[in-house]
Amino acid sequence: MNESLLLRLAALSGALAVALGAFGAHGLKPHLTDYQISIWEKAVFYQFIHTVVVLVLALYMQQHGATPAWRWGALLMLTGILLFSGSLYVLAVRELLPFPAGWAGPITPLGGLCFIAGWLLLLVRAV
Repeated sequence: MNESLLLRLAALSGALAVALGAFGAHGLKPHLTDYQISIWEKAVFYQFIHTVVVLVLALYMQQHGATPAWRWGALLMLTGILLFSGSLYVLAVRELLPFPAGWAGPITPLGGLCFIAGWLLLLVRAV
């Protein structure tokens, strides 16, 4: 995966985080409990943080060259966004969905592990 694609994916993820945050605050709030809103907000928060990291990594790699650790770190963070934040979005609104969403619960920790692995790759590369 090249840096240009990583930049585009980070931009898309950032735009989605803004849109999903606004949707949660304005569209979903009347339909969800405070606990469900807190789950939604946690998903947005983690998506934003890791989107910024992917953006910084892509920009860094454009200027200084890519290493396998940087690329894998960015890919793991994108995967973490999809699995961690994505499953939290589903869990927050599962009572509104027309299908069962219990499957999303076990996916959340896998996304968290992707985040941790991505950060650890950055640590290894920084040493």
